[in-house]
This record gives sequence, structure tokens and C-alpha cells, in this order.
Amino acid sequence: MPSAAARHILVDSEEECLKLKNEIEAGTEFAESAKKHSKCPSGAEGGGLGEFNPGQMVPEFDAVVFNEEIGKVHGPIKTQFGYHLIEITSRT
Repeated sequence: MPSAAARHILVDSEEECLKLKNEIEAGTEFAESAKKHSKCPSGAEGGGLGEFNPGQMVPEFDAVVFNEEIGKVHGPIKTQFGYHLIEITSRT
């Protein structure tokens, strides 16, 4: 079964998500941005979610984590929780 590890930043609006993505692409550290801005408790740990398998996250999240490029910041991705930036750190 495939598994992946990722980190994310969860915010309330698409606009805020895009602003943070631009800042990260301009050089801001993902983990620092997560600590400052993420609404998810994982933000305190730099947004790290650890390793997980398909079906353990919401479908919108899985679609990105198990199909998109590793090491790139993806988003905004809208889920029932808000808007996410996702960085896939590994996948097997």
C-alpha cells in the first residue's frame, strides 16, 4: 500500500492561502509560515503530518498527496476545514 508524508498550512480564505504560497515561493520557510499562520494544531510542528496511507485524510488532500510532485508547494486546496497549502515530503 502506498504511503506518504506531507506538511500543510490551513487558513480560512483562498486569498490568505495564495498570499502565503507567494511568500514561500519567494523564500519564506514553509515551517515558519505554518507556525505563524496555520489553524491546524500541526502548525506548531511546522505543519508536519507524519506518514499516512490513502483514505486517512480527506479525499481532496489524498488527491494531491498521492498524485502530485514531491517537494513542491501545492494549493490552495479547499476542504471542509478551509484552504490548504500542501508540501509532499515523501511517498512510497
